[in-house]
Amino acid sequence: QVQLVESGGGLVQPGGSLRLSCAASGTIFNFYDMAWYRQVPGQQRELVASITSGGSTNYADSVKGRFTISRVNVKKTVYLQMNNLKPEDTAVYYCNRRRRSDWWIWGQGTLVTVSS
Repeated sequence: QVQLVESGGGLVQPGGSLRLSCAASGTIFNFYDMAWYRQVPGQQRELVASITSGGSTNYADSVKGRFTISRVNVKKTVYLQMNNLKPEDTAVYYCNRRRRSDWWIWGQGTLVTVSS
């Protein structure tokens, strides 16, 4: 069974940076397109950024130019570097596969709070 463990969240001031990590276990990680999502309580989960098995990336308009997704296959880990954070980035961040039909069981997520 695949396990996803997100980490790296915390409280940061507007304009600050955080680097999130997502470690996967129980799977051959290299072949899969992965993504970061975020969710605010009471709202739908939102796709933030995705990365293919080959390393091509895509971003939501709201984070383009500020967030960078990357992966290290040998570590079965995907990262999200978040710069110039804004209060509207406050959410619980999760990683999973890119396509809804391929989703694994969700991890616990990591909370990012952007506030002064």
